[in-house]
Amino acid sequence: MRVDEQRNTLIVNGNIIQLIYSDAPDKVDYTKYDIHNAVVVDNTGIWRDRKGLSRHLRAPGCTTVLLTAPAKGDVPNIVMGVNADEYMNDSENIFSAASCSTNAVTPVIQLIDQKYGLVSGHIETVHSFTNDQNLIDNYHSKKRRGRSAVLNMVLTETGAGKAVTKCLPHLKGKLTANAVRVPTPNVSMALLVLNLKKGTTKEEVNRYLQLNATQGQLQHQLDFSTSTEAVSSDFVGTRAPAIVDGPSSLVSTNGKVLNLYIWYDNENGYSCQVIRLLEKICGIVHPVCPVATESANPTPVLKAKL
Repeated sequence: MRVDEQRNTLIVNGNIIQLIYSDAPDKVDYTKYDIHNAVVVDNTGIWRDRKGLSRHLRAPGCTTVLLTAPAKGDVPNIVMGVNADEYMNDSENIFSAASCSTNAVTPVIQLIDQKYGLVSGHIETVHSFTNDQNLIDNYHSKKRRGRSAVLNMVLTETGAGKAVTKCLPHLKGKLTANAVRVPTPNVSMALLVLNLKKGTTKEEVNRYLQLNATQGQLQHQLDFSTSTEAVSSDFVGTRAPAIVDGPSSLVSTNGKVLNLYIWYDNENGYSCQVIRLLEKICGIVHPVCPVATESANPTPVLKAKL
């Protein structure tokens, strides 16, 4: 890598990365840098509704916006492998990649609902601390998040439950969610407690999820761990946004209460999902095959931060 200070660029592996400075999204003129039809990836989280994100579209050269946070209002929240195809049309130019937790639990919930039917469920995330929290006790606008992130487990809320139902609208009203922030820098876990219409066994549900981690439309979104020794640091750098911890799966005696543990690298795994969505928006689509069954055969930017 080298820096061209005169042109405000980084050259990484021969690729020119233009650094652009601005105090507002609509004050940038991308065409000055010979950038046209740009997809702006908004990582700030400052604007999360259509009105705010539309400010990017007023900048010459920008045609599409991708938000890396759960969106508000009518902006589509997209989890790759689940609902991306519903919104890939000429009428939409603002998208949200939802959150890391939403990307972790939605593919698994979709699979369970398709095979067993979901009556209701609870999502509990055990989440690494984020820069939204304080390192030492101090004021915070949200309850408990003012307490030291590196010294405490912090009980707080998560929007994962509502975000899942934006991707899977038929589950609205069936899910609750909460979160515990813990003093680790990366890799989180989601515990799913799901009440099913159709009973199952631990062996059956693990076989079903493992199969869909290697085949089917979710093979990029789902992975499966069989290790009984795995801990959070073992999943640093994983590209799948959801890794089922198979040995920890629990099923009630009647087979209708299912507990699943889902690991996820909330940094790299989520970033890979954002890149997949960005490729989809730009027309670079990965091959997709149907949801796998046990009899199925395997089927072989621009980034601006204000």
